[in-house]
Amino acid sequence: MLTLEKFEEASEAVKRVTSQTKLVYSEYLSEQTGGKIYLKPENMQRTGAYKLRGAYYKISTMTEEERERGLITASAGNHAQGVAYAAKAFGCKAVIVMPTVTPLIKVNRTKNYGAEVVLYGDDYDAACAHALELAEKEGYTFVHPFNDLDVASGQGTIAMEIVQELPTVDYILAPVGGGGLLTGVSTLAKMLNPKIQVIGVEPLEAASMTAALEAGEVVELESANTIADGTAVRAVGDKLLPYVKENVEKILLVEDNELIGVFLDMVENHKMVVENSGLLSVAALKQLDLKGKKVVCILSGGNMDVITMSSVVQHGLIQRDRIFSVSVLLPDKPGELVSVAAAIAENQGNVIKLEHNQFVSTNRNAAVELRITMEAFGTEHKHRIMDALEKKGFRPKLISAKLY
Repeated sequence: MLTLEKFEEASEAVKRVTSQTKLVYSEYLSEQTGGKIYLKPENMQRTGAYKLRGAYYKISTMTEEERERGLITASAGNHAQGVAYAAKAFGCKAVIVMPTVTPLIKVNRTKNYGAEVVLYGDDYDAACAHALELAEKEGYTFVHPFNDLDVASGQGTIAMEIVQELPTVDYILAPVGGGGLLTGVSTLAKMLNPKIQVIGVEPLEAASMTAALEAGEVVELESANTIADGTAVRAVGDKLLPYVKENVEKILLVEDNELIGVFLDMVENHKMVVENSGLLSVAALKQLDLKGKKVVCILSGGNMDVITMSSVVQHGLIQRDRIFSVSVLLPDKPGELVSVAAAIAENQGNVIKLEHNQFVSTNRNAAVELRITMEAFGTEHKHRIMDALEKKGFRPKLISAKLY
């Protein structure tokens, strides 16, 4: 069972390996919501995510014989690094099975902590099944990433720190994958102060906790296809579900495209890189009435590879009309390009790419196509530039924007 004594023991244990992640007050999010919004930046943890807490505490409760056999687990990345780091601290072998689609940064960091990495399957569930097979075959001790009450106790230490730093917190929002973080945080939060409302947030395309709560039992989804790869779990832990039923206020769902803009906000307004799954708690704020409330959003991790990061930034800029493309048809004669550029410049548009196509018409004297990709301050500014081009007689047509 999850008890206050276990949480207290875990809180003392994890201090040996975790960094202090003090709450960060967000003026930007507070202005948007009318509440006082704080961020719990577990993306700044030593392994880049909260998972180190549960992994270390779990391993600390094992016998010497269990550790000497070697440890094995399955993970999309954050638990992998937590187990690898903790295993190194205890001086034992660690084998990590990771899905083949795991971002390279997570694979390399796991290896750098001294673990042996096995890439297998398209998602966490396939990797987990393979890890269990290897555990039986080789005699390794399996460390479950979420469906384990010791692991959940370790993750719950986050609630201890939140309440110690902000005793009057009203809401705590936590991302949901398998449910270990939500279980630990909600159970301890209720023990410390029954008035605290803990809300879970999961991606719409991997809503395994929502499905389980609606069915009254664990349900395995057909797929968990989401850009929030750290929470792409098809079935939550059966050991955890009773605690979630008892201690969690509600589960909110977030669409993938909502995470894109939130990533941009976090980089620009807080100078922090947070992975998509870690942003679920922030993305869900707009679904709640938080006026006058004190709220903590747990940023569960920040292990995002640079290629994914660049893609999210590009899509975020396009999504918010800060980058857009137009097509205009011009007579093929000197001065026309200058006229278009002048109209854009007069309205503070910034051209970042031009494509000139003379073959759009068989009569190029009548029309050639100019595709312009430009930067704007947002939707209102974009419309102002479009109106200016229209007034100049260029008849601009919006087309799909691409930065490459």
